[in-house]
Amino acid sequence: MRAALREIGYDAIGAETVTTALRHPAVEKSRGPVRAIVLDDAAVHGAPADTVERLLARHASPAVVVITSAVKEPPRVRGARVLRRPTSIGEIVSAVRDLLPLPPAEQVPLDV
Repeated sequence: MRAALREIGYDAIGAETVTTALRHPAVEKSRGPVRAIVLDDAAVHGAPADTVERLLARHASPAVVVITSAVKEPPRVRGARVLRRPTSIGEIVSAVRDLLPLPPAEQVPLDV
């Protein structure tokens, strides 16, 4: 997923769990602020209850995409785009692009 986001112009980083994501700085001098977060419900379940809220509070109104199973109730994240499994990398990338469009000069077609 990171590679697909990078191919179309986003600077993507990753973390296996929400707890690990909390260790990443909210703003890096060379990259700037985190502006979008993609959460997999598998990474959320089992984490302390307030972990997602703490992660989102560290960033200035990030665009949020939550990927969840077809049968589970997704984590409640206000304003999040929820994608139910099965979903594709293309659908995830499209959701990020819809929520956080790049400036026209930085856009690259999705099907490169």
